Amino acid sequence: MQRPATDKALLLIVDDTPANLEFMDELLATDYRVKVAPSGARALKLAHADPQPDLILLDIMMPDMDGLEVCRQLKADPATAHIPVIFLTARTDPTDEAFGLAIGAVDYILKPVSPPIVHARVRTQLALKAAADFLRDRNSYLEQEVQRRTEEAQRRADDARIAQEMTMIALASIAETRDNETGNHILRTQHYVRALALQARQHPRFAAELSDEQINLLFRAAPLHDIGKVGIPDRILLKPGKLTPEEFEIMKRHTTLGFAAIERTQLRVGQHAPVLDVAGEIALSHQEKWDGTGYPHGLAGDAIPLSARLMAVADVYDALISRRVYKPAFSHARALEIMAEGRGSHFDPDLLDAFVLIQQEFAEIAARYAETDADLEHLAHKMEAFGRA
Repeated sequence: MQRPATDKALLLIVDDTPANLEFMDELLATDYRVKVAPSGARALKLAHADPQPDLILLDIMMPDMDGLEVCRQLKADPATAHIPVIFLTARTDPTDEAFGLAIGAVDYILKPVSPPIVHARVRTQLALKAAADFLRDRNSYLEQEVQRRTEEAQRRADDARIAQEMTMIALASIAETRDNETGNHILRTQHYVRALALQARQHPRFAAELSDEQINLLFRAAPLHDIGKVGIPDRILLKPGKLTPEEFEIMKRHTTLGFAAIERTQLRVGQHAPVLDVAGEIALSHQEKWDGTGYPHGLAGDAIPLSARLMAVADVYDALISRRVYKPAFSHARALEIMAEGRGSHFDPDLLDAFVLIQQEFAEIAARYAETDADLEHLAHKMEAFGRA
């Protein structure tokens, strides 16, 4: 049952140390309703109680049942799988963190905790859960309407298409709010992909795959290419410097996380939508490289979906010509030089050739959807806030 909008979110804090429970209770009780559990078994009972917690802050190292086992059981049960779990731990080994994320946790907070970080992470995860709950409720409503009002099938189909596109835009915007890029990146890459596809279909290799309908699907699916970044911890996603090898391994998971999120959405709806099929391809494979050195699966050549090969060109070009708080923008000419070096290694050579033919159109798209000073100031504030945290 959905709570009234005026109610405070309910947090469940799980820790076997009474002093830690008391500290977290005092830290969060002003802004949220708080329940505490001194053991994993008690936590599982409270997770199934009515009302259910909106978020669980879970200690890992506990006797009898540790936090990892609690998380496994929560995620294995459909009644509790939707509740986000943030681990609280003194463990600093990146492999522990990667394992915790793999079994279903959404974030990690290291002990001793920093109050600003705790509040920021809790707000972020509650916002994401609220969006997911809204989408789940919306999908349920649409299904009921389909069953009840069969005589309005065509109108319902149009409504579903609009809702789907709005959902995709909302999901893409959620990813952008946590990323170190601005929302205009989504607009630019979307238009780059369409322009490149229109040019590429003049080549015999691509003509059969790039119908008007398929290009429209590519345009609508492109905004979700980095949706998996919502599952990457802030300390990695917003890091202004170079990632360590361990951090990069976690960052690489945004491809599989994005694909899994899109697939779960389709399973919940109960049918596959062509635009989400394309979005899943792009999310999973846009970091693959023509020579097989990309990730997550090391695909090479035509084994990489065409949709992902198109996005690879668009995404890299935009990254090169865009200014960020941690790097200057390259000129259009310098971006062309760098991308030419990747012909046949990073990029499908025929797609790279098509890109060169319409390079001026890419430059015009970049100018049309350029970031404003306000966009960059907002981005700088976001990175500065992350640095303070």
